[in-house]
Amino acid sequence: MSPAISPGGRRALWVGFWVFVVFLYAPIVVLIVFSFNDRSTVSFPWEGFTLRWYRAFVENPTLLGALRTSAYVALLTGLATTLLAIPAAILLVRRRFAGKGLVTGLLLAPLVIPLIVFGVALLILFKNLEASTGGLVTVSRYTVVVGHTVVALPFAILTIVPRLERIPPSYEEAARDLGADAFTSFRTVTFPLIAPAVVAAFLISVVISFDEIVIASFVAGEDTTFPLYLFSQLRLPQSLPQVIAVAVVVMGVSGAIVVASEVGIRIADRRLEAELGVAAGEVATLTGGTKGAA
Repeated sequence: MSPAISPGGRRALWVGFWVFVVFLYAPIVVLIVFSFNDRSTVSFPWEGFTLRWYRAFVENPTLLGALRTSAYVALLTGLATTLLAIPAAILLVRRRFAGKGLVTGLLLAPLVIPLIVFGVALLILFKNLEASTGGLVTVSRYTVVVGHTVVALPFAILTIVPRLERIPPSYEEAARDLGADAFTSFRTVTFPLIAPAVVAAFLISVVISFDEIVIASFVAGEDTTFPLYLFSQLRLPQSLPQVIAVAVVVMGVSGAIVVASEVGIRIADRRLEAELGVAAGEVATLTGGTKGAA
């Protein structure tokens, strides 16, 4: 008998699983607890429940400015990443060409390149561009968008590709046979079917950009994103409680976005399977009727 399916093996697996869960999420629980602790320093004992740290960060203009900068960068990153990921996914799924493996590797390379190496490379690139263009290109929130787009692009592609692979090419071919050009076929057939994955890719890219700090620390220039502000406040004990409070809010919003995107993908996949099943049944019926008539 396999140890994994024996009673003792199952219990050991469950114990190991819950130990891992506690190890992974216990720091987050402690963070949430401290955000409501009526104590000026982040330490025990508990001195009572309070919401003053949440009110304090709402009244902090520097912190709110960093949040606005991160939100702006994240939205631009999400839009740019999604616009690039859609044609990249179509290229990888629907086209056959020489060097396809090389292109795939280049598109997914940011997954394995250390972020600190990538950040240094971007800083060197943008500084050279700044020197060669006379200051026209300089490090700012827009260079952060460029770096975040490159980092988030593989995740967006890997979100859209599985969805696109499940859509039969015959749908697009039928639209072309009926007189639609390539763009019309994509707009009326392909895009509505991959739309849930596109939305999920956009949301994932937004979350990745909003939370990223390594690349931003190199190419943000004078603009301060929320992770950079958060890191700078770690040296100031009196600022930690309100920073923890806003971190809890951001963490909750990010988690809700990720969960919503995953749930949306699952629901859309089930609908797609149902639609494909109905379409396959109709094709089979038409084929059977044609053979019977013959």
